[in-house]
Amino acid sequence: MNDLFKALSDPTRRKILDFLKDKDMTAGEISHHFNISKPSISYHLTILRNAKLIEGERKGQHIYYSLNTTVFQDAILWLLKLQN
Repeated sequence: MNDLFKALSDPTRRKILDFLKDKDMTAGEISHHFNISKPSISYHLTILRNAKLIEGERKGQHIYYSLNTTVFQDAILWLLKLQN
């Protein structure tokens, strides 16, 4: 769960997740929405992948990133259990 909270704690990573909810994207497509370097985008994508919030699938020369909705569902269930 620590990886999940670390991943969600950064506004850039939350924005990346927001973009991916609409469609799968490559790192290059994601980087167009930010004024930071491509290595920085890769760093954020790595943290999101380590938290299992996103998945990457290679198609030709590109890796397309998508949301891993199962992790979001598990996190919501866990949070709801804390309320009880």
